[in-house]
Amino acid sequence: MGGGGFHRLANGAAAQPSAGQARSPQQAHSHIGTQRVMKVKYPAFRHTPFADPSAMGTLTVNQNKLQKRLRRLAGEAVADFNMIEDGDKVMVCLSGGKDSYTLLDVLLHLQKVAPIQFEIVAVNMDQKQPGFPEHVLPAYLKELGVEYHIVEKDTYSVVKELIPEGKTTCSLCSRLRRGTLYTFADEIGATKMALGHHRDDIVETFFLNMFFNGSLKAMPPKLRADDGRNVVIRPLAYCNEKDIQAYSDFKQFPIIPCNLCGSQENLQRQVVKEMLLDWERKTPGRSESIFRSLQNVIPSQLADRNLFDFASLKIDETAASRFVNVVNL
Repeated sequence: MGGGGFHRLANGAAAQPSAGQARSPQQAHSHIGTQRVMKVKYPAFRHTPFADPSAMGTLTVNQNKLQKRLRRLAGEAVADFNMIEDGDKVMVCLSGGKDSYTLLDVLLHLQKVAPIQFEIVAVNMDQKQPGFPEHVLPAYLKELGVEYHIVEKDTYSVVKELIPEGKTTCSLCSRLRRGTLYTFADEIGATKMALGHHRDDIVETFFLNMFFNGSLKAMPPKLRADDGRNVVIRPLAYCNEKDIQAYSDFKQFPIIPCNLCGSQENLQRQVVKEMLLDWERKTPGRSESIFRSLQNVIPSQLADRNLFDFASLKIDETAASRFVNVVNL
């Protein structure tokens, strides 16, 4: 996939024709170990979802600008990192939060206007958290006419059993979820796994690793998983959280709160988030500048001997001086 292709689609190239009228879904249930999977497949036809103002042509000027900006930035990220190629099957991981809803919405638009063909399959993992509204995502995805899978696996009980009360559950919870989704992506033949992480998530992760792990790393926009069988992409890597929140608000996505990790106080990530928000209030644009620095790494100006051969540095006797000889002035 050429970079220009996705830049063109982000700016509104002609859409592909729809595949026809929606038909009644076909449902199938299967069991994989303790994992229960519900699959619902729909044709490509999509119609007005819920009370979506953009689908009804009622956007304000600012809403229209916001929508175009998110689509453009996502298109640029996809192109810059060659995230989606012709013939890909993209598994969009949908949690029910603002980020993953925005991710699916933007990718569905890019799919319509792209100069290439790729599939989108939405996947939600029902981790059996108490009070999880199981009907919300199936109803929303059915309205969109998107093929989707609900993967049911009780990781909640595992987390509660292994993590002492009051301790942070995020690390174990995310590992269990990630492992399940990696396996499921392989089973359905997905060539890319799309996650909803945005620019602020990436910057926060950079500081979390620096402050608490002593390493200089963040979240890459594109990653080959440790198992070697999955490629993870983050199309919202150039988008900031403020825009995504505003987009989610006017699109009226049916948000599902996380009752497991979302309710925990004093998380390290939340502390870093507040720090960055405070910096942004005092110096607008600082978060964007930090993100740009992740794209402009100069190994010779750091201290990692594995990235740069400091030991072999010597004076170049043949080099011409670039400095003014102030002694003989």
